[in-house]
Amino acid sequence: MKQEFYSHGKLLITAEYLVLDGANALAFPTKFGQSMLVNPGKKNFITWKSYNHTGALWLDVCFSMEEIRLFNRKVENDRDRLLSILMNAQQMNPSFFGSTAGFSITTTLDFPNNWGLGSSSTLINNLSKWAAIDPYKLLKVTFGGSGYDIAVANNEHPIIYSKKEDKIQSKKQRIDWDFKDHLFFVHLNKKQNSRDGIAKYRKILTNDALPIQKMNELTSDLCNCINLSEFEVLITRHEKIISNILQQKPIKEALFENYPGAIKSLGAWGGDFILVTGSNENHQYFKDKGYETILPFEKMIL
Repeated sequence: MKQEFYSHGKLLITAEYLVLDGANALAFPTKFGQSMLVNPGKKNFITWKSYNHTGALWLDVCFSMEEIRLFNRKVENDRDRLLSILMNAQQMNPSFFGSTAGFSITTTLDFPNNWGLGSSSTLINNLSKWAAIDPYKLLKVTFGGSGYDIAVANNEHPIIYSKKEDKIQSKKQRIDWDFKDHLFFVHLNKKQNSRDGIAKYRKILTNDALPIQKMNELTSDLCNCINLSEFEVLITRHEKIISNILQQKPIKEALFENYPGAIKSLGAWGGDFILVTGSNENHQYFKDKGYETILPFEKMIL
């Protein structure tokens, strides 16, 4: 029997890194996501085809059920990564595949692989729906992270997300910014590996609770701010907090020092998208610097 699943991509607006240690984070689902189609296939085998946003095939593999169950080697490529995910899913639900079943799987991304909107988290979420397992547990044993991206994948509205130890809270957040037409996203032409960013953060982490307290206050203020100038002050303050923790220059100071508006990194610093304040006329500033992928707020956010 054919089954189809879909998960939304994500953008973390506040509390990058600090969300790992219990801070309240504001996150948005995007209009881009990933679909997964499951059809019956050859007995005792899984054939898997993954397509990108242009319809090009980027992963075409086949596994026997035995290979999935017995997989235990180091992950070295995309095939191994997928095998590891399927193996962990099967361990969480031993009846997942059945005794004689076979499947043909097709996944399709709505966005370029290098955008950083959650090609991994949308896969984990879709596969968890199919396997009837907890997506947060599957994420923990595969890619790691706070899990906010899983919460976003299952929502069609902004959320405030927090995780304290293993207790997860995700609640709908009303956002009434009337200046959304002065917000846009610019891609930095490279994908940032979240696991590398997290590893760096962990090396310099202190037990100081003050940044988390400040971040919680800032997230609340940002959700409730009523004008663009206040928003710019808040995201600039946010950049300063994370800059002090990472001992790294904010992206505006590093690359766009003479830009007249405010700029905020999103997710792991150094790649993927940035959030920018300004008008359509300001897009040319970034295009002149070689950053051609620019999306207005309303075209990106669900």
